[in-house]
Amino acid sequence: MEPRKHSFPPVVDADVRLLVLGSLPGERSLAQRRYYAHPQNQFWQLMSPAAGVDLPSLDYEDRLATLLRAHIGLWDVVATARRRGSTDAAMHDVEAHDIAALASNLPHLRAIAFNGGTALKLGTKQLGPAASRHDIVALPSSSPLHTIGLAAKLPAWAALKTYLE
Repeated sequence: MEPRKHSFPPVVDADVRLLVLGSLPGERSLAQRRYYAHPQNQFWQLMSPAAGVDLPSLDYEDRLATLLRAHIGLWDVVATARRRGSTDAAMHDVEAHDIAALASNLPHLRAIAFNGGTALKLGTKQLGPAASRHDIVALPSSSPLHTIGLAAKLPAWAALKTYLE
């Protein structure tokens, strides 16, 4: 049987205006206990325009602090799941985070952005009626498995800045 994988705590504070949700950290991220630790994952590059800082040039703790200073929160829709490897398609026996509860405790939240199709599908289901309280943004996955290229992904991610102004 596949091992059970566990997500990380949310990176949020009371000033978050934009919450970016992934599905479940991959193997490299889980091993390093860091969001988006795989060097080929484009998350930090894609978030840089919205944050207004070159995030890949910072160490991990500074990346998280910079997101919060930019009013960006980070979490995953999946609390735990069984999965061999890192792909979303391999997940089963999924237990969800209560993202509706988290969102309701963020008084300045304007939008919830989902990093990839699995996060969007699971997350909007979890939010239920609470989804209507915020803009919902579907983002192309930052994963290296989503091979459309950085240039094709960047416009959707850069547009997140509008929720921070």
